[in-house]
Amino acid sequence: LALTFWLQLDVSPGNCRPLQGHQGQVVIRLPARVHLTGVTVQHISKEVSPSGTIISAPRDVAVFGVDADGEEETLLGTFMYNVAEEAIQTFPLKVRSTHRGKMPGSK
Repeated sequence: LALTFWLQLDVSPGNCRPLQGHQGQVVIRLPARVHLTGVTVQHISKEVSPSGTIISAPRDVAVFGVDADGEEETLLGTFMYNVAEEAIQTFPLKVRSTHRGKMPGSK
């Protein structure tokens, strides 16, 4: 089972959802509990960038799961997006710590 999120319909070069500064966060709330196994990040390559650079590409990324109440966070994984590699990179996620041995959102 794969979940795909289109954070923006037009993903052509130059049409992005920019974040201010050097840090940012994106929160995706799902209507039901899911078991995530990986995260895929895509950024345009230098060759198709309107500015000729890719300094806006994400670098260090942390993914957290949140319980149903939105109070307890669980680190699911950290990774580094490498601009020297492919534009689309997939990173596996693993639960590193849990709240009382339960998955986020479980009762």
